[in-house]
Amino acid sequence: MIRLFHISDIHFGLEDRRALDWVAQCIAREKPDAVAITGDLTMRARHREFTAACHWIKSLDVAVTVEVGNHDLPYFNLVERFVDPYRRFRSIEALLEREIDLPGLAIVPLKTTARAQWRLNWSKGAVGMAALNHTLRAIDALPSGTRAVVACHHPLVEAGTRGKALTRGGSRALAALASRNVCAVISGHVHDPFHLIHPTPNGPVRMIGAGTLSQRVRSTPPSFNELTLAGGEITVRVRNLEHVSTRDMQIEDVPENALPPRTEGEPVAPVRAVPTIDPPVY
Repeated sequence: MIRLFHISDIHFGLEDRRALDWVAQCIAREKPDAVAITGDLTMRARHREFTAACHWIKSLDVAVTVEVGNHDLPYFNLVERFVDPYRRFRSIEALLEREIDLPGLAIVPLKTTARAQWRLNWSKGAVGMAALNHTLRAIDALPSGTRAVVACHHPLVEAGTRGKALTRGGSRALAALASRNVCAVISGHVHDPFHLIHPTPNGPVRMIGAGTLSQRVRSTPPSFNELTLAGGEITVRVRNLEHVSTRDMQIEDVPENALPPRTEGEPVAPVRAVPTIDPPVY
């Protein structure tokens, strides 16, 4: 049996300190085989936010892989965003987009965050061919019979709608992953957990989303996912301090508008490329 903790959207700068302390205690006490953090370590990619986020991550005595979220690219310094977008990750560089190999299972990263896109809203995801091919090659290089959990920040598709291309290239990527030995694609970004089976031309793919550990909650309290893989089956438990059941924590769809509501006291971006749309009610 393999047990993974799936954490996302910590948003240091607006983190939920009580939730973070609780998760750190769970990791120290229960010692999962690995922890996957699927992006948005910070709120505005400020140096002080990265310092706090990296300090917290380095304090976890466990194998960790960290994906990059859209909030983690420089927000105010556009020169750095284009020239050296991962500069502020230096202190945890060895953990960044890292493959973790476990007995019969590997966590394989897929980049969905872009420093720029040919659309106004750069917070949405994009899977370029280079990023997809890099992930496919990593999966193809795994030992025979090894299954993959693919970790990315953005959900690859809106699950129940034709949508507005939350992640460009996501449908193509999901279909390609369906043709490999992938047991799940895990992500964050929407701040609510979900567990869905999505059809593709190459067969169904399991999509698992983690909630947030920040104050930017949407329709569920701060939480993380505990994934258990045994006998070829994967079980998802959504753990939260409010003791809400997993079934009640998981939303039924990935919304087109994946932006969580602005928390009171949160700094407002100087420019919004697109108008904010009220999130759907679940």
